[in-house]
Amino acid sequence: MSEKIGLVVCGNSGVDYMSLNYPVKLIRSTLNLDGKEYEDYIDIQANEFYKMIEENPNIDVSTSQTSTGKIASVYEELKEEGYTDVIVVVISSKLSGTFQGAILAKQLVKDLNVYVLDSRTVSYGEAYLVIEAIRLIKEGKKTIEIIDYLEKIRDHIYIYVLVDTLKFLVKNGRLSATSGFLGTLLKIKPLLHIQKDGSLVPFEKIRTTSKAQSRLIEVLEDNIRDKNVIIFIAYTNNKDKAQEIKDILLQKRKDVTIELVPLTPVVGAHAGPGTLGVGYIEI
Repeated sequence: MSEKIGLVVCGNSGVDYMSLNYPVKLIRSTLNLDGKEYEDYIDIQANEFYKMIEENPNIDVSTSQTSTGKIASVYEELKEEGYTDVIVVVISSKLSGTFQGAILAKQLVKDLNVYVLDSRTVSYGEAYLVIEAIRLIKEGKKTIEIIDYLEKIRDHIYIYVLVDTLKFLVKNGRLSATSGFLGTLLKIKPLLHIQKDGSLVPFEKIRTTSKAQSRLIEVLEDNIRDKNVIIFIAYTNNKDKAQEIKDILLQKRKDVTIELVPLTPVVGAHAGPGTLGVGYIEI
């Protein structure tokens, strides 16, 4: 029997803000703002969310991942649509429980081959895996071949993160760091990065935002020298700043594609306004 491959991705990838030429299904987290629930992208989009938290800096913000039952119903839909195999790409398991939920949901659906891939990344890093999966499906590749390829690419995605304040990351437990280190970090502008296992950790401690930004550009330029890469910049309420960094990088590397992408509200709720994620994929 020939395979018909379906694709599922979580909303943390930001694919809602892109046009994908394939019927990809989304599993979306919920944003809780002052006790009111919003489904990511459906009820609230990036611009609106960042404006809201800028205007109400003390608003109570939390998120909840998609329920296992809801994920299972997405699998059921695909099965009803005639898909035999489903590739599910989710945010790093070190940043969310979505991976675990997607695995558990497999057990609730019979007669469907479900493969859950921990992207070990977020935002455009995750979206890129989906874009590549679509390309390979269209080329007629088998599910196992696609999974193998995506796992290889996953090891070549690098992300650095500049946050305006660590308040949000610390409050939501998304930063993998020792508490002793956090005390000193809260007073400065740290440069963070996502490690190979998908956890977000401090990269360097820097005193000011402008120095952190300069250092980020320096690190990026060193890392991508003589490499074929795609660069992406995920912004919150600072698209101008993202554009400025893009322009600086393009002066040095005119040959590189640089994607500007909004950071979805659910990810932004943990990172906070003023956050910029700058990453690259070795291709």
